[in-house]
Amino acid sequence: MPTPVEILRKYWHHDQFRPAQQEIIDAVLAGNDTFAILPTGGGKSICFQVPGIMKDGICLVVSPLIALMKDQVANLEKIGVKAIALTGGHSTDEISDLLDNCQFGNYKFLYLSPERLQADWIVDRLKSLNINLIAIDEAHCVSQWGHDFRPAYLKIAHLKAHFQNAPFLALTASATNKVQEDVILQLGLRNPEVFKRSFERKNIAYMVVEAEDKLHRIGQILKKNPAPSIIYVRNRKSCHDIASQLQTLGFSATFYHGGLHSSEKTKNMQSWMEEKSQVIVATNAFGMGIDKANVKTVIHIQLPENIENYYQEAGRAGRNDEKAFAILLFSPSDPIQAQNQFISVLPDKAFLTKVYVKLCNYLQIAYGEGIGEEYPLNLNHFCVLYQFPTLKAYNALQFLDRQGIVSLSQEFSEKVSVQFVIESKEVLRYMSLNPQDEPVILAILRNYTGIYDAPSAINLSLISKKANTTDNAILGLLKKLHERGLIDYRAKGNDTTIIFNEVREDEKTINRISKYLENQNAQKVRQLEAVIAYVTDKKTCKSRLILNYFGEKKTEDCGICSYCISKTKKSGSAVSVAAEIHGLLTQQALTSREIQNLVKHPSDDIIFALQQLLDHHVIRIGSDNRYFIPKS
Repeated sequence: MPTPVEILRKYWHHDQFRPAQQEIIDAVLAGNDTFAILPTGGGKSICFQVPGIMKDGICLVVSPLIALMKDQVANLEKIGVKAIALTGGHSTDEISDLLDNCQFGNYKFLYLSPERLQADWIVDRLKSLNINLIAIDEAHCVSQWGHDFRPAYLKIAHLKAHFQNAPFLALTASATNKVQEDVILQLGLRNPEVFKRSFERKNIAYMVVEAEDKLHRIGQILKKNPAPSIIYVRNRKSCHDIASQLQTLGFSATFYHGGLHSSEKTKNMQSWMEEKSQVIVATNAFGMGIDKANVKTVIHIQLPENIENYYQEAGRAGRNDEKAFAILLFSPSDPIQAQNQFISVLPDKAFLTKVYVKLCNYLQIAYGEGIGEEYPLNLNHFCVLYQFPTLKAYNALQFLDRQGIVSLSQEFSEKVSVQFVIESKEVLRYMSLNPQDEPVILAILRNYTGIYDAPSAINLSLISKKANTTDNAILGLLKKLHERGLIDYRAKGNDTTIIFNEVREDEKTINRISKYLENQNAQKVRQLEAVIAYVTDKKTCKSRLILNYFGEKKTEDCGICSYCISKTKKSGSAVSVAAEIHGLLTQQALTSREIQNLVKHPSDDIIFALQQLLDHHVIRIGSDNRYFIPKS
């Protein structure tokens, strides 16, 4: 039998493993249950792929990430290893055929989601396979104390009874000590060997930078470090907007989010990977399985939902072990916005019950019926009809999906998709000749700045409100523009499909899962509080704050984060900069950009001096983001 290193060399062309990989593989080959906590970029997939290739039979990989499953299957096939993924959209017959292929086709890896294991007939079919290893990716999902709890993961432990000779390998990139203990308990790991690499990334400078004008600050950062960069934003519209604004400022920038067509995703990704674009502006849909070693800077322009996600996204910088920067741009209003974005939209039990009952009525499902049926759903129409806040209702449906009550199609896509296919000057010419159409076209252009670059999902309710017209009038205009060759226009009758996995039982269903909802909401509040503490703490090393969150106690400061740099500022220099700023503000109130244009010092020194003046109540900042000296 070839050694693990020989397998690594043959298929991946590497001569040595990353830290901890060899030890984890040896534990698996010895038949031991194993728990591996490897930070982002630590190479988790190699830990089950190498022993999966070496052992007779097939490796079962349980993962919640459809995109990552497809990516890993494609990568295995590229190196000549046969793999299958049971993702969404397969009928029962198709799944049966794929499992036949696993049994008789010499396949080495079978990927499936934990929800698939809830079907008894699939588990029965798995029993006929020679499963040599069960790898559980994103293992923190099994814990109610984790940041991504999925009840379907609780069923994985039942596989122990059927595959007693197949060791479990649980893998995660981020888990607190409490979560680690819970994972071992919930998966039923037997005397597991636990491998935990430090969460410390000594080459990453974690920076929290206060900035009112975030775009201006981004420009400064990218000029200072003209190397591959990622900017994380919260929504698809921001992807287009920020990328477009950076292009206007002279930066080569592209964008990536879940709503793009696969060809557009591939094109934009390649542009960035090949460094034709310095910057990729992305939602958190970007990053899984991405391994670009020379990313210099990762910038977040809004507060992340939790430290776990932030650590993983920030950790995509500096994988070549050279110094890199994880920069979180922060303004005083950000905590309120994050509260509205993450906490205020969480459904409580009463709202969840109402959404579930109204959904069943909307789809005309009788009490005690509906199981196994697939229904089309227009989310916007549903929310308008019952006057539900869209995001809160979507979160309720997502919760029902994660509990296995229903299954949503993989992505919500809006009803109407539009892309302008002519130059902007031609659009202006059309509006001058057709002034009656101008309000709708302007409303679309102002709200969807990336609409020349890629198809954009149009919210008809928003545009009709902005243009003071009706949805039907907008649809009529879009069809006319399409016929005249101005736009590419696509309309869908519904924006998702929904499958009911259980019969309708109203309060009985909700009562059974409400405890998970209460735990989830409380956990999300605690997690956001930890994020706010991270950005507002001015007395602790940022690297130490992250390590402490994950249970690592470190007494030494990193020396390179925003806090550590602020400590090393020369007091004389800070005093002189502060005095110069104070002199300017005695004459008039100024924004930070205006101050930077007038004070000829490095921007970091100016920001530090401003912060000191604010902390000592010498100056204040108004609602218009201008600094001023308060009257005594």
